[in-house]
Amino acid sequence: MSNNFNQIKRDGVLFVISAPSGAGKTTLCKEIVDIIPGLRHSVSFTTRHMRKGEVDGVDYHFVDAQTFADMVAANAFAEWAEVHGNRYGTALATLDTARQSGCDLLLDIDCQGAVQLQTRQVQGVNIFILPPSMTELQRRLCERQTDSDAVIAQRLANARGEIAQAGWYDYWVFNDDFNLALEQLKSIIIAETCRASRYHGVVEDLLR
Repeated sequence: MSNNFNQIKRDGVLFVISAPSGAGKTTLCKEIVDIIPGLRHSVSFTTRHMRKGEVDGVDYHFVDAQTFADMVAANAFAEWAEVHGNRYGTALATLDTARQSGCDLLLDIDCQGAVQLQTRQVQGVNIFILPPSMTELQRRLCERQTDSDAVIAQRLANARGEIAQAGWYDYWVFNDDFNLALEQLKSIIIAETCRASRYHGVVEDLLR
């Protein structure tokens, strides 16, 4: 066989990553996509307003409430949820295209969305990012200076419920030291893409 291991065709792997707000999930996801060749960040749809520095179609597909509702009615989402008063959803077409093209996809979603994927039996590798402590989580949320005190209190309350669901995820990454957390996430992704079960007909081709 002339192709090397990385060129052998296989279905793309879906990596589902969840965490409470302030745990560092977004930064980890952005960094890991730059590090691992072929890994792409899924672009979700949302009704929330665009933040400073964000780009439509890159960070999210920003749509109005009616457009989102129309997509829900058309069953266009693999998962969707309302979080902190805004709606977020992952289009079925996004996942199908990535899987069929062999593209590994990183899906940054909350616990509600991850549970929906499980219910729909969408195959993926589930990873939960944990903060070192609730005190540190609160410090990070305050340091961002993007939310009011009331919103921060709501996020902390929601975080407790989200962390309580971490037990059913396949992997945990503790984001105390960012570089170590990044290395752990990288190791998980590389190991999962090397699973023998993801490659079909490879041994048979080698033995021809």
